[in-house]
Amino acid sequence: MAAQELQVQKKRELDKKEEATAPGRVYLPTADIYESQDVLTVILEMPGVEKGNVEVRVEDGVLHVEGRLDLSKYQGLQPLYSEYNIGHYARSFHLTNKIDQAKIAAELKDGVLSLTLPKAEDAKPRIIKVK
Repeated sequence: MAAQELQVQKKRELDKKEEATAPGRVYLPTADIYESQDVLTVILEMPGVEKGNVEVRVEDGVLHVEGRLDLSKYQGLQPLYSEYNIGHYARSFHLTNKIDQAKIAAELKDGVLSLTLPKAEDAKPRIIKVK
């Protein structure tokens, strides 16, 4: 069996439909979604984003995540080598009625945002007792 080559995933820039009033590019954060019996867990990578610059909101059944970089930290720096571009992050997910939207939780640690989306009680698997 041949060894599989590792490849660096290229950042994808967000395809914006409207004009922005703030400077900087906006990228789609890479995401992994895991499911257990009780919750969906969404992991988003947003390197350089600090906790105070993250906004997570639910609006009309859509989960919106935005992370803003403090671009002032990069002013005056000339990169010698760069594997990714500097910019803000934004991503949205349509939620089903199987998610308890009132109990969604978020935690940011070391540039990784973890979202916990609990399943609604009627969406959880259950065993029906046969009489």
